Amino acid sequence: MKTSWRSASLVATATAVLALTTACGQESGTQSTGSQNVGATAAAGGLISSTAAPGNGYGADSNTAPSASADAGGQSAGELAVADNAKLGKIVTDSAGFTLYRFDMDTAEPPKSSCDGDCAKTWPPVPADGATVASGIDQSLLGEVTRADGTKQLTIAGWPMYRYVKDTKAGDANGQGVKGTWFATAPTGKKAGSSASLPGLSVRNDPKLGQIIVDKNGMTVYRFLKDKAWPKPVSNCVGACLEKWPAVEPVDINNTKGIVKKGFMSFTRPDGGKQQTINCWPIYTFSGDTAPGDTNGQGVGGTWYAVSPDGKPVGVSK
Repeated sequence: MKTSWRSASLVATATAVLALTTACGQESGTQSTGSQNVGATAAAGGLISSTAAPGNGYGADSNTAPSASADAGGQSAGELAVADNAKLGKIVTDSAGFTLYRFDMDTAEPPKSSCDGDCAKTWPPVPADGATVASGIDQSLLGEVTRADGTKQLTIAGWPMYRYVKDTKAGDANGQGVKGTWFATAPTGKKAGSSASLPGLSVRNDPKLGQIIVDKNGMTVYRFLKDKAWPKPVSNCVGACLEKWPAVEPVDINNTKGIVKKGFMSFTRPDGGKQQTINCWPIYTFSGDTAPGDTNGQGVGGTWYAVSPDGKPVGVSK
């Protein structure tokens, strides 16, 4: 019996892999198995763009105009506070009320900052010296990391902290979701507005669009009508397009819920990065969505649409 069961299992597995390969005409390795977690927390970023070239995901170029928070970039955070944001819930601010952010390309274990050069001009690192906490933040979560230039940067739960040059007044949170890699910080050090309990990809019932796919941060997933799925996945979103529509990195097929798993695979993009597909179609998030539940990318340019559980674009009849 054991021999018969094992043979049947091997045949079934081979058949499933062949079916996926045939469906998309794809290179070997049809199902994603790697994790995309970064650092100590459950979320790795809202899905990082598949290219890691310098500047990708930093949010602005070196010509970004300075603001009040940029001037305060080298200043101590003072007494950290917890503010209530209408869309994000509780977020950490410095003593002047400016939002503190974390970057998905950093790591928390061990703490490491990956934001230097022009990135650090747009996202000024928060110095560790002089930072204290008020009620609502656990003092033990505060720490520091030595940056490449030798300065000490404040960390919360291991994550390096930053301000954002486009936050011009207390209470602004304009950096939330920028490039799918920058997020306001919750009092626990996790991303504000995200749900750590979500699978890598799952289904949410949107009041306007119905059932749509979201990533592990609850951010809406989109399809680009100019892409191709047959005979193999092809992404036509490159360069500046990819800055606005970060490619969803590979997700373990076992870390999904509610989606149709036919054609669930990753492929190699034109830039060499790996991208996830649903029913063989490349999928993306939108930099214009700043909080879970946002669907600001729906219908943009008549070519971008949220994705239904079976991989179809929501709101497109054909």
